[in-house]
Amino acid sequence: MTDSTHFSAGNTPDAPRSDLPGLLTSLAADLRRVGYTLDGVANLLGDSANRALDRDQLIPALLATENSTREAGTAGLAAVVRLWLLAVPQRRETLDAALPEIRAEGLLELGLIEPVPGSGLLAAKADLRPYGWAGDPATDTDGRGGAELWVASDLAAHQQTGVLRHDHVLGIGQASTTLVQTTVRRNVARALDLGTGCGIQTFHLLLHAGHVTATDISERALAFTRFNLLLNAAALRLDTDHLEDRVSLRLGSLLTPVAGEEFDLVVSNPPFVITPRSLAEDASAQFTYRDGGLPGDEIVASLVAALPGVLARGGTAQLLGNWEIPAGTTWSERPQEWVSPDTDAWFIQREQVGPEQYAETWLQDASESRDRRHYQDAYAAYLADFASRDVEGIGFGMVLLRRPPVPGPGSATISRFEEITYPIEQPIGPHLGAAVERSDWLAINSLEDAHLLVADDVTEERHQRPGAEHPGVILLRQGAGLRRTNLLSTELAGFVSACDGDLSVRQIIGALAALLGGSLAGEDGFDGDAFRVGLLTEVGNLVRDGFLLPA
Repeated sequence: MTDSTHFSAGNTPDAPRSDLPGLLTSLAADLRRVGYTLDGVANLLGDSANRALDRDQLIPALLATENSTREAGTAGLAAVVRLWLLAVPQRRETLDAALPEIRAEGLLELGLIEPVPGSGLLAAKADLRPYGWAGDPATDTDGRGGAELWVASDLAAHQQTGVLRHDHVLGIGQASTTLVQTTVRRNVARALDLGTGCGIQTFHLLLHAGHVTATDISERALAFTRFNLLLNAAALRLDTDHLEDRVSLRLGSLLTPVAGEEFDLVVSNPPFVITPRSLAEDASAQFTYRDGGLPGDEIVASLVAALPGVLARGGTAQLLGNWEIPAGTTWSERPQEWVSPDTDAWFIQREQVGPEQYAETWLQDASESRDRRHYQDAYAAYLADFASRDVEGIGFGMVLLRRPPVPGPGSATISRFEEITYPIEQPIGPHLGAAVERSDWLAINSLEDAHLLVADDVTEERHQRPGAEHPGVILLRQGAGLRRTNLLSTELAGFVSACDGDLSVRQIIGALAALLGGSLAGEDGFDGDAFRVGLLTEVGNLVRDGFLLPA
């Protein structure tokens, strides 16, 4: 790594300026004073219009704020909401009244607004919106709690006309929120936000990491991140004169800017979108926020292979990704090929779509559907690209990788590839972390000697035909976390019912063998050893999935 990868520019073309600390302080004070917060916006718009805005539908919010602009108590907040969230140009005097400390002149100097030619109005040049979250008691060791922030990014597709610029800096979206909720939050010394965008993951990491390194291939993205960090310096406990003490911004592709370094935690919402490649294409024609420039799903494959190399012993990496599913294969076959045998890996596929739906989704994402001819050609290119590799499906999901705490060949203890498409609890990160801890516990403890308890969120369901003596189906359900359902055999159901912490696993299995031995005996007699081994395996699975917990 060379010093040239460190990014500290405060005045990058077409990005908000972060080299004017006085104006940033004034802007934060004005936004706080006018009530431009998540709760403030929600109260102004009302529930239905606020929910519509979350779906990128502007009309209900436009209607809800029309009257508010004429009422003294809400005029300032309404003007700010209409400017940045609804992309409605405002008069200079309106902004001066709403934000009296920074005024329109200061917003122009920061690059947050620009004149609309020939109209006398000022329009948003960037999206600036409130963002906040509550603290996590599991990691809130010093009482900092959460944070209430403002986040700048480029205007989204629903806020402007035409196709997005190719160096578009993405704002707060579903993918970034998913990664926030998926990340296992633990106090760490060093964390890496790979492909930071506007900095969302970095903001969360700063609450539980001593130092965060944020990388991106886009100078504009790093400029937005730097602006957002300095605008929210007080809430994030950052010293604006010594930003590098807590945050290092690095310019470069993937892991190149951090070569030779190790981190305790890596998070990444990488440019994983599978995009047709051509020999004549130029990097400037790619959408940098989503397109990694490699064919197929190679961007995710390369990260899965390379990320363990930047992890400290026991360190984890969490990312989102797409993977191709060739005809005649299961979804997990390709991801399994990417993982080295000395890396713990957990893939959860959350969705699977066909090539047509995939093309439609991402062409719509960048507003490429607005040009009919371009849309037709791009759609055809997507289908041809997938057909060239015999791809019949594309999966999306979340990935957790870990460098095992104990060194040596065969040290990995986690290898899970599963599909969970139903709703799960959010944030899911704490539950994923607890599952990893249970896997570690199983690896170093004697399960037979353990005393187990049924988890508090677990319930049992029994189904039987009317008049039947015994239930035909016994289900164990989780109410929290991944909300799994487990089909139980009669003997496993009996085991679970005895898990009150008093008897060891060995004692319960022995009692069940004595009780069921006669009724389960076949022509060859009851095989006690096979019964014990089979039941012990099933019990281990229930512990691994969180149905049963060590007492």
